[in-house]
Amino acid sequence: MERKDSNTDMNRRKFLTRAAVVGTATPVMLRNTDAATTASLPEEIVRRPSARAPNAKVAAAETETPQEPNYANGRPGSDFMVDVIKTLDIKYMPSNPASSFRGLHESLIDYGGNKQPEFLTCMHEESAVGMAHGYFKVSGKPLLTLCHGTVGLQHAAMAIYNAWCDRVPVLVVGGNDLDAATRPPGVPTIHSAQDINALVRDFTKWDDTPVSAQHFAQSFVRMYKIATTPPYGPVMMSLDAGLQQEPIRENGVKLYIPRFVPSSPPQGDSGAVKEAARLLARAERPVIVVDRAARTANGIKLLVELAETLQAPVVDMGGRMNFPKTHSLSRPANIIGQADVVIGMELSDFWGVVNSYIDNGDNGVGFNESKIKSSTKLISINSVELNTKANYQDFQRFLTIDVSMPADAEATLPALIDAVKSAIPDGRSAAISKRGDAIRRAHAEARENVKQAAAIAWDASPISTARLVMETWAQIKDLDWSLVSTAGNVSDWPNRLWPMEQHYHWLGGSGGYGVGYGAPASIGAALANRDLGRFSVSIQSDGDLMYAPGVLWTAARHRIPLLAVMHNNRGYHQEVMHIQRVANFRDRVAYLGEDLAPVGTSIQNPDIEYHKLAESMGWWAKGPIKHPGDLGPAIKEAVAVVQSGQPALLNVWTQPR
Repeated sequence: MERKDSNTDMNRRKFLTRAAVVGTATPVMLRNTDAATTASLPEEIVRRPSARAPNAKVAAAETETPQEPNYANGRPGSDFMVDVIKTLDIKYMPSNPASSFRGLHESLIDYGGNKQPEFLTCMHEESAVGMAHGYFKVSGKPLLTLCHGTVGLQHAAMAIYNAWCDRVPVLVVGGNDLDAATRPPGVPTIHSAQDINALVRDFTKWDDTPVSAQHFAQSFVRMYKIATTPPYGPVMMSLDAGLQQEPIRENGVKLYIPRFVPSSPPQGDSGAVKEAARLLARAERPVIVVDRAARTANGIKLLVELAETLQAPVVDMGGRMNFPKTHSLSRPANIIGQADVVIGMELSDFWGVVNSYIDNGDNGVGFNESKIKSSTKLISINSVELNTKANYQDFQRFLTIDVSMPADAEATLPALIDAVKSAIPDGRSAAISKRGDAIRRAHAEARENVKQAAAIAWDASPISTARLVMETWAQIKDLDWSLVSTAGNVSDWPNRLWPMEQHYHWLGGSGGYGVGYGAPASIGAALANRDLGRFSVSIQSDGDLMYAPGVLWTAARHRIPLLAVMHNNRGYHQEVMHIQRVANFRDRVAYLGEDLAPVGTSIQNPDIEYHKLAESMGWWAKGPIKHPGDLGPAIKEAVAVVQSGQPALLNVWTQPR
């Protein structure tokens, strides 16, 4: 697959390096020369420009209207690829530009009109994938991102792993120079590989390397279909640069674009559904535990119906917005110990739900304790069982399940609800209703206890995380709001105090717990909310933002309104606690150096001025806010800015958790 202009190709990084050297050589020479010496130099040297004036040919090429492309040898392959992409519902393409996919890039913006998808310029491949991750969790639609060969895909890898663990479809296409005989020498060869897909194969659902235009058409539709069939997951395609740029060769067979037809999600076996219903209907203390069970608003509705039919408490592990926090059957995880039947739906760690792990036990090794009785029956509906791989251990510890259904929970719920209603014995209605009354009383009491806990250190400075969260809520409560990310650990106050009811109120975490997810995912989710007319807010932690702060520029450049409230505790507090715990176990005092936390865990001295960072990239910003009385008015001001269509950031100094 020959590249016609391979001899003149220049890698993006090599090009920028050369330009920087040429453009700065003369100024550096004069800057290091004192005034007396400069005065003695010939005038033509002092006034010599750092770059030559363009000749007539170059000037014409840069200013005249481009001629129509010469298709004498046929259409370029990337134009047909754009035709394929446009048949699918892909609205945006967050990407960092690169030479290895320049053919497709040019076709998307010039042939495709930069619509469906629209190119969103990103500063980092990890941010591009993170934006696609957050976007899907609001819209339910996958986005496409392009990566540059080996190095671009290495940048993107952590974000792809997050999407894998969080069961989110992201379409990743990586540019590559496959043919070593025509591959440009130097950097482009370093950035190429025989199989770039191998970098992420262990945590993608499917991958391919097309070798013809027709192969691309089939594989791209296939990868979209695979990614959007539960269990969802990221998919990968290696796309040769020559295939993008060379004319299409049909070889006597007319090209066609396969029609996309979505697959039905897998449902639980009817016999297993009936057995699960029998156990639940006859249980004295059934408990429903959910993690990523509700894929849509209808999923929440179905879970409410099942819970009310059984009058069973629901424990939401928070992978998605599964169950309304205002519902009286919503209960914390400590209720699980009372259960005689536990049904888990799309749990990422069922073993961890029914067992506790005590860190730093005897000899520094943790130990386990069961949370449930030995007679407790366990039921699982989990589509991830259909897609487990060996290398990465995101599937957690093995647990023996009494009724196991490798199926999509939301798709199975209608049949399970009908089966439960049929299985409830005559005369059980009164007992079930009484069970519900007791759960409602416990729910109301727990709400009051949470409010009292939130009031502790309400007037403290730095600001408590509870006050940070509730001052934010006070300013957005009358809006159609969406909490798009809580990158920092704020003691789960939003889920404990905010009335989470709609599927877009809470989007869950990163999945793989890779730091650097919060900022790009919140901007991707805010992009989806912008198109739906919703107000987006994130609780943004300091360490997370500094992984790839360039995504702030992307939000400003593409006019994505978002309120980012910084949880600036000036440290990696999770690691603060880890070091402190190990030091305590070893009967040692953790060395603090010149800071307030163990060496290697603090983000201070100097303190990062996040508001200035945001301002430099086009955001409205304010801070640092250190006193609680200043927080409410500042948030109110920022909300008005976001409503006008701009992103806004508040740098708030907070307590650690």
